[in-house]
Amino acid sequence: MSEKQQMPPELPPTVAIEKRFLTVSTENWFEYPVRAHPHHTDYAGVVWHGSYIAWMEEARVECLRSIGIDYADLVALGCELPVVELSLRYHRTLQMGMTAVVKTRMADMKGVRINWDHQIQSLDGENLYVTAQVTLVAVDREKGKILRQLPSAVKDALVKLAV
Repeated sequence: MSEKQQMPPELPPTVAIEKRFLTVSTENWFEYPVRAHPHHTDYAGVVWHGSYIAWMEEARVECLRSIGIDYADLVALGCELPVVELSLRYHRTLQMGMTAVVKTRMADMKGVRINWDHQIQSLDGENLYVTAQVTLVAVDREKGKILRQLPSAVKDALVKLAV
């Protein structure tokens, strides 16, 4: 970014997101680097809002893979983890060519509801672009209904991510 281009002012977090992120530690984050390519942006070269959501999904899938849960294997078990709730706050925009890191961690697990925290920030940690919370639920793929409990292998692996 040239000196003539200035970053827009940072917006304060919303109350729902602020409470969660101002009180959490910086431990247990899985980091997933990204670069804003042309297809991630609008005509002005600013990252399109949906790209951030896709990056968070990629980070969660890679985080799960890092603890031995390959999403394809999860699907083969008949389990799906769709998003049922999403709370997002955009603080600053990323522009084409910029790099960032998507930080993700499992916040907690309540039955079959799995809550995740996300932060998208500059590689040096100086700029915060997005904060978000995402809730997933375990669904039986065949029946299309929420599972009463996670498959034991999945639950045991997810315990490793507990904050």
